[in-house]
Amino acid sequence: MTISTSRLNAIRAVAEGGSYAGAARLLGVTQPNVSGQVRALEAEFGVRLFMRESGQLVPTTLCLKLCDLAERAAEARDVAERLLRSRSSLREGRIAIGLGNAMPGMAVIAAFHRAYPGVTLDVETGSHQKIARAVLTHECDIGVLPDVPNDPRFRREQLAYSEVIAIAPAGHPLAQATEVTVEELSREHLIFRASGSSTQRAVERMFARANLTPQPFLTLDARDGLYEAVVNGLGVGFMWRASTSRTDGVARLPIVEMRGLATHETVFSLKETRNPIIEAFYTTAQAFDMREGTQ
Repeated sequence: MTISTSRLNAIRAVAEGGSYAGAARLLGVTQPNVSGQVRALEAEFGVRLFMRESGQLVPTTLCLKLCDLAERAAEARDVAERLLRSRSSLREGRIAIGLGNAMPGMAVIAAFHRAYPGVTLDVETGSHQKIARAVLTHECDIGVLPDVPNDPRFRREQLAYSEVIAIAPAGHPLAQATEVTVEELSREHLIFRASGSSTQRAVERMFARANLTPQPFLTLDARDGLYEAVVNGLGVGFMWRASTSRTDGVARLPIVEMRGLATHETVFSLKETRNPIIEAFYTTAQAFDMREGTQ
């Protein structure tokens, strides 16, 4: 047994109009349509919804409770519709964005905010694995990651090339080098990221190609923590070249074995997830100039 919205509307209209004819006028339908829906509901559930008194249909206690529930359901639908409209409105909507790296995603977000200041931004940062999962589970509308998984469910827009580089403390012996080799790096105190990191996966592949298996001196979950560890002289770490605009306290070192192995920083979302805000974000990404950091 189910109660349709049209039946609930008919019951509410009869209760308000006091007759089938009055309800029909309120709803803009025929009188038999209204009476048929009310009587069908009464017959289906074996209940009495209206009593006739002095030529008027008077709602029973059960009917009044049903009308109250129907009114609250209608209000909930209105709220849901307003929420959905606001979500997709470029004047007052909302978008959830997941970033694997601070840059270039944050620069694109800034460009988007300048273009659409009325849209509320929810920004989540985390590992490559975490952000990819957040997009798949609709926790984030859009993600920005390097080396986006080859999943046919994703829509993509490439932003810029990026490659993994080494970072060393400013006073480190390698800091003056123009580039370093994997063998040189394997002899250092290395700081790795956790396994869910795209940076770490690239680093592990790099050492594996060289048949080297260095053990890290320190393993950290967070990118910022790794950067601070390097700044404070704890060892040599790795990051995507375009992952941050920070330059303080570290030397950025291209790695010989990473030549030609750059990957794209990519804006991506589920193909099924489309609304004007998401389309506007893609438009911003397409116009973004990584060299200038602006549209």
